[in-house]
Amino acid sequence: MIWLTWRQFRVQAIVTAAALAALTVYLLLIGFGSRDAYDTGIVGCTPSECAAALQAFVHDYNAPFGIIGAVLLAIPALAGIFWGAPLVARELEEKTDKLVWNQSVTRRRWLAVKLGLIGLTTAAVAGLLSLLLTWSASRYDQVTGERFAALTFVARNVVPIGYALFAFTLGAVTGMIVRRTLPAMAITLAVFAAVQIAVPNGIRQHIMPPVTETVRLDAAAVSSINGLGFRGEGTGGSIHGYTKPGVWPLVEEMHLYKSDGSAYLIADAKPCMVMGSFEESMACTAGQDLHFTFTYQPGDRYWPFQWIELTAFLVLTLLLTGIGFLWIRRRLN
Repeated sequence: MIWLTWRQFRVQAIVTAAALAALTVYLLLIGFGSRDAYDTGIVGCTPSECAAALQAFVHDYNAPFGIIGAVLLAIPALAGIFWGAPLVARELEEKTDKLVWNQSVTRRRWLAVKLGLIGLTTAAVAGLLSLLLTWSASRYDQVTGERFAALTFVARNVVPIGYALFAFTLGAVTGMIVRRTLPAMAITLAVFAAVQIAVPNGIRQHIMPPVTETVRLDAAAVSSINGLGFRGEGTGGSIHGYTKPGVWPLVEEMHLYKSDGSAYLIADAKPCMVMGSFEESMACTAGQDLHFTFTYQPGDRYWPFQWIELTAFLVLTLLLTGIGFLWIRRRLN
């Protein structure tokens, strides 16, 4: 049974191995290149040079690591569409199930070998590429400090393995239920895309209760915001883009309040708006004893989030596998 599965899967396996080898060489090259650029351009830089060096480093490596991250994001979807969806649906369409499942090998054993062998291959491909990308982009991730970013989080460390196994099993079970390859591929893509959108935008941030703290708008806070604005006369002011190193900010716009807790209005800001320069204006604002609330996920929760999300997708994979075994035994007669 293992030999038969290999015979049917060998073309996909060979193509995947060749693509993985090419990506490995590419990731090794840019990994060593980014390390050399980091050591020569950033390590030991003077304060006057560091800002430009960091900006140049991010500019040079943003596209290469972004492209590979997108490839890794697509691997689970491709596994679900091209490896999972046709697994059973193709047998049903071509009527070969009547021959395959009437041999000495039971249909459950047939499914177990298929899911096990191809599923492990899927997990190995996603895991190896994730490991290589995590190593290669380590200096880039250190500089940007955006490990929690949606596209970064799902393309590093252990989470891609969970996504890959889930997508492959989803495709296989969908093919069993739909009995047609093309509709199963379309449904698998739609469901997996919905999951990839829903998890980073609506679920991941609630895995653990976020931390909310009150921050004083002093000179240090002013230096790390992108801007201060008002929506209109009589409305409270707000700042944008404030964050702290290594954390995951959950709110982009934060309202400003005065020391007595009332909203900071445009009338309160006018004395600082007439200053000669932007720096003087912001220094004046920092001296008005203002504060805001900052909601975020701490940086030390990165690995707990990784393991929790991996576990969740492994559980979903097991549930789908159980549905597949029940369906192939009771419904596919």
